[in-house]
Amino acid sequence: MNKSELITHIAGKTHLPKVTISTVLDVAMEAIISGLEQGDTVQFLGFGTFRVSERKARTGRNPRTGKEIRIAARKVARFKPGAALANAVNKGVARK
Repeated sequence: MNKSELITHIAGKTHLPKVTISTVLDVAMEAIISGLEQGDTVQFLGFGTFRVSERKARTGRNPRTGKEIRIAARKVARFKPGAALANAVNKGVARK
């Protein structure tokens, strides 16, 4: 599902105009991004948690030439699914 499909789905459930839903979705994404930029954790109980993680500098290899290269340290966004989301995704999956 992409953004436009999500907007259509929400519009069908709420009977609100797609333009309104698109605006609300854009503002929600801006708020999540802003929180992560400030180093905050953004948590939606039952859905999941967004957080920023540090990735250390490391040595890699150029796949074309085989030459070693230095990969700089950077920050990456991480998402950890909540229990309700994990259970919904794994519904019907046999556990060992």
